[in-house]
Amino acid sequence: MATTQDRPTEAIVDEKPSSSSDGQQRQQLQRERNSQQLVAEQDNAESREQNEQEQSHEEQEAAARTARRKSRLKKVIPFVVVVLAIAALLWWLHARQYEGTDDAQVDGHISQIGSRVSGYISKVYVDDNQEVQPGQLLVEIDPRDYEVALARAEADYADSAATAAAANLNVPIANIATQSQLESATADVNNMKAAISAAQKNLDAARAKEQAAIANNVKAQNDVQRYKPLVERDVISKQQYDAAVAAAQSAQAEVTSAHDNVIAAQEGITQAEAKLSQAQANLRNAGTGPRQVRVTEARANSAQSTAAKNKAELEQARLNLQYTKITSPIHGIVGHRTAEVGQYVQPGQALLSLVDIDNIWITANFKETQLQHMKRGQPVEVSVDAFHRSYKGKVLDIGGASGARFSLFPPENATGNYVKVVQRIPVRIVLDPGQNNDHLLRPGMSVEPKVKVR
Repeated sequence: MATTQDRPTEAIVDEKPSSSSDGQQRQQLQRERNSQQLVAEQDNAESREQNEQEQSHEEQEAAARTARRKSRLKKVIPFVVVVLAIAALLWWLHARQYEGTDDAQVDGHISQIGSRVSGYISKVYVDDNQEVQPGQLLVEIDPRDYEVALARAEADYADSAATAAAANLNVPIANIATQSQLESATADVNNMKAAISAAQKNLDAARAKEQAAIANNVKAQNDVQRYKPLVERDVISKQQYDAAVAAAQSAQAEVTSAHDNVIAAQEGITQAEAKLSQAQANLRNAGTGPRQVRVTEARANSAQSTAAKNKAELEQARLNLQYTKITSPIHGIVGHRTAEVGQYVQPGQALLSLVDIDNIWITANFKETQLQHMKRGQPVEVSVDAFHRSYKGKVLDIGGASGARFSLFPPENATGNYVKVVQRIPVRIVLDPGQNNDHLLRPGMSVEPKVKVR
């Protein structure tokens, strides 16, 4: 590589004039720069003077404007103060007429729809958030078991009804038969008594005849005894004696006949008394007839009771069959549905919830200090957060106790560290008719009611 020492001397001599010319150029450029800087400084000084003059002029104008503004403010401020005072007074007069709270929500009835019979669910007709009408079918339980139970109940009722009808027919028959037996037995007893009385009279007559026959026989026997010595002495004729003997024998026969009649009359009395005893026994037996009638009536009543029981079971079977179809009792929205096809349910088991959207009200928890002028029937304007819409209503009633009193663990104020806290009282607000025709309100929505208390 060649160095400056290796270069020719001619080249070195030529480089010296070139470096001197470059220095002159640099000096000239330096002088031009200096002159430009001087010109620029002069221009800056002039512009600063102009700016200072303009700034002083603007400050003067600003001071003038500030003075004018202060002058105007001094004139306007009293007017503004008056206007603000009037506005504050008007606002206070308006605000004191209302009591409002943001601790309020929409309330409504949420019904738990359950099964009244047990069985397997065969069909489910609704789903969550579905709107249903009263009487609309919601869930159906397999009805075959209950159809069989209904047929059995119908057969049992028909059998018991027929038995009751037959038993009812036996009551008048037994009553008439008992009455006839009682009357017949009474007549037999009376007849037997009359027969005994007649037999007694016959016995008395027979005895009287016997006594008369005995007297005649004694006379006839005495006549024979008297006639016998007379006929032996031929005082009387044999014919007279034979007539006396014949009369004595006839009298003796009459005594025997009269005695037989007395015995027969006694036997007649005995027979009549026996028949009377039989008639009295029949009367006593007939006297049990009313009891038998009552037994028949009791059997008829029992049959009727059985029929009524079977009829009630029949009605229950019909109801159970109807209960297999679960329908909506109200117009509402289905929620929290747990019923599934094939699921086995027990009586009382909840299958879904039903929100009554026709019966909606507002529960507002006002501070106790806000209830001084609040009364039932006062108008209310309710603002709903969800729709930015206002509803009209009125105060229905004021709660009977604070919300804390209905809590699971109510506060116990009889303690040493008691701190007074303003309590809130629930106030029930109902909407005016026609305010919720679109059924947009749902229980749980946040609202802000304002009650006009003055």
